[in-house]
Amino acid sequence: MANIEIYSSPICGFCYRAKSLLDQKGAAFKEIDVLMDSGRKKEMMNRAGGRHTVPQIFINDMHVGGCDELYALDRAGNLDKMLAEESLS
Repeated sequence: MANIEIYSSPICGFCYRAKSLLDQKGAAFKEIDVLMDSGRKKEMMNRAGGRHTVPQIFINDMHVGGCDELYALDRAGNLDKMLAEESLS
């Protein structure tokens, strides 16, 4: 399975939606809470090209974007393929 990381906040509705879609797909993911740890938020912004909103989603270290981008990948039929790819790390 793919290595999935989601930078999120417990008070974010878009984070909930993104995690819900991944749960429906049976995909395990690592959730990184940026609300309480400013260092993790800086890490997220560095990895996401300056984006500062949550969620920011990475699949096999590739930046997917946020919730809207994740759902767009699913609608285009590309998300299942990405989730099935093995992580190289």
